[in-house]
Amino acid sequence: MNLPVVFWLIPLASVCALMMAWLFFQNMMKEDEGSPRMKEIALYIRRGAMAYLRQQYRVVLIVFVVLAIIFAIMAYGFNAQNPWVPFAFLTGGFFSGLAGFFGMKTATYASGRTANAAREGLHKGLKIAFRSGAVMGLVVVGLGLLDIAVWFLILNSFYSDMDPHTALITITTTMLTFGMGASTQALFARVGGGIYTKAADVGADLVGKVEADIPEDDPRNPATIADNVGDNVGDVAGMGADLYESYCGSILSTAALGATAFAMSADDMQLRAVIAPMLIAAVGVFLSLLGIFLVRTKDGATMKDLLHALGVGTNTSAILIAVATFGILYWLQIDNWMGIGCSVLSGLAAGVIIGQATEYYTSQSYKPTQRIAEASQTGAATVIIKGIGTGMISTCVPVLTISVAIMLSYLCANGFDLSMSATSISRGLYGIGIAAVGMLSTLGITLATDAYGPIADNAGGNAEMSGLGEEIRHRTDALDALGNTTAATGKGFAIGSAALTALALLASYVEEIKLAMSRAVTHGQQFIDAAGQVFDPAKATMPDFMNFFQVNLMNPRVLVGAFLGAMAAFLFCGLTMGAVGRAAGKMVSEVRRQFHEIKGILEGKATPDYGRCVEISTKSAQHEMILPSLLAIIIPIVVGMILGVAGVLGLLVGGLAAGFTLAVFMANAGGAWDNAKKSVEEGRFGGKGSPCHKATIVGDTVGDPFKDTSGPSLNILIKLMSMVSIVMAGLTVACM
Repeated sequence: MNLPVVFWLIPLASVCALMMAWLFFQNMMKEDEGSPRMKEIALYIRRGAMAYLRQQYRVVLIVFVVLAIIFAIMAYGFNAQNPWVPFAFLTGGFFSGLAGFFGMKTATYASGRTANAAREGLHKGLKIAFRSGAVMGLVVVGLGLLDIAVWFLILNSFYSDMDPHTALITITTTMLTFGMGASTQALFARVGGGIYTKAADVGADLVGKVEADIPEDDPRNPATIADNVGDNVGDVAGMGADLYESYCGSILSTAALGATAFAMSADDMQLRAVIAPMLIAAVGVFLSLLGIFLVRTKDGATMKDLLHALGVGTNTSAILIAVATFGILYWLQIDNWMGIGCSVLSGLAAGVIIGQATEYYTSQSYKPTQRIAEASQTGAATVIIKGIGTGMISTCVPVLTISVAIMLSYLCANGFDLSMSATSISRGLYGIGIAAVGMLSTLGITLATDAYGPIADNAGGNAEMSGLGEEIRHRTDALDALGNTTAATGKGFAIGSAALTALALLASYVEEIKLAMSRAVTHGQQFIDAAGQVFDPAKATMPDFMNFFQVNLMNPRVLVGAFLGAMAAFLFCGLTMGAVGRAAGKMVSEVRRQFHEIKGILEGKATPDYGRCVEISTKSAQHEMILPSLLAIIIPIVVGMILGVAGVLGLLVGGLAAGFTLAVFMANAGGAWDNAKKSVEEGRFGGKGSPCHKATIVGDTVGDPFKDTSGPSLNILIKLMSMVSIVMAGLTVACM
């Protein structure tokens, strides 16, 4: 089919994003890294991070090769799989890992330079940290759009002889499969990085700050280098891979839904509906760049000033993309362009509301976190109780927001048609998918605010270990506290977008089942419905499929699947929390051993064995990440083989509902505990070293795996289970 000229805006936007990322990286590298001691500490962290990443990629490579071979056997040996799947799977994983690698490389070079810039003033420190974080955001959207554009061109050329309407459905569903590669890589990166960083963080806090009564990031603490390395492998490399697959997944699932919803439309309406989410994302790249340049502040700024500075950039980008979206849809002349534009608006609004709600519940500038700090006056137990309660209450606004966004985006896109006809459902689901695209369209700047956090945290660590003085440390603490809030906001944003994307993937799963059944029919297999009639998947609508597979609440397969999906979320959290506990236990023992056996550490007369702590975190993360990550792949396959399509749909719904709520709870509780500790460290209730401070450290220690391991990994879990179900649709049909 002939592509419109406007399609080339998509690869152009990707190239612009990558070029600006390179420019920001080069400008950062020109900055002074500081004193010889600052350079030495930055080098320790950089080497540790890269060593861990190389080891992780070796493990993940083995998993990818095995899965690619299985997909190849299914595709070429049993005709139960699309022949492009093995290649798409590998490229998705490769680009996801590449995004994380580039982001982490930038962060490990930027932290020392941010610390040195803080010696000159808060404004320069914020600028270097934020624009270095922007490298991650721009690399993710640049590589994502490049991957999508190249695959679309390749498959469009390959299926050029096919009927255009059928070709677009085949192309978009095929492209969905590289989302599984991205999701698999992201889950390993998030889980492994989360275990690494929290094992080191917990060990450093419990022994160093609570038992030895030394400051955070003190060079006398053997775990402090591992802790700083962990910030990069978990919150930068892991997060980059995570949001890469969210970004691509939302665009591709919406494109697939557009191909189905407008399949019967005249002219090239179907093609325009397919490229619309890609164009919205492309325009979002340029508006994200504008927002990045708007972020600025002055020396002496307060926390609210810093939050306002970031808010100006992100909110300006969000408002402009909302306006631009209506222009894009109008220019493409898509049916009901105004309604679909409102769907995008609902996604954008949901993202902003979730971000603001997360900020309210996790920032030390607001009552919920302040009350957790107040609870420290009666001990660590009340800090933990108050934090858990705050986290649970904080789920209300995001859940209600996503629920309203789902209903609005569905109804706006189908013209408020409540008939539940095939056309009404497919158009409504397209609206939900494009709402997710709207939420993620400004990911270039949204991810910059998130990646900024670990860079600022590492800058504070470098300042402490280099002995830069109280004034400089106060500036880096301000940047770090802002980073805690932006990181929590970013996690809430990622989880919210995951909910919309996963819902769109549910509909895409049904379309993939349809294609798998059609392939089976061409090889002589017949499907008989409940009335004893031959079921023709090629002519069936989505309601027909729901009736054929008896997808309703009275079907025990659906209910059992829903229970299994909810269980999977809790099982996954339990395994990852347990992994952090075991790894942290080893770290605590090692730090205690060094304090006891290496004389002179606490007096600053001897150098700790930093390498041993880095080694413990690395080995623990590599070992512990395998089981939870593989379960996310195995569970949908087993459920599909035993309970069929109805069971899988129940699994995905149960996993989505439980996983989304649990993820918000864990991320917000962890963020609130962290900032409650920061609030006490600023002088409230006795300040650093006081009993209240130690109580909040215990709360923060409990919250560490909540917010940095289990919570953020859940949004990948719910999407990965959907992606695995889509890729393994052929096997599910073969087992019918």
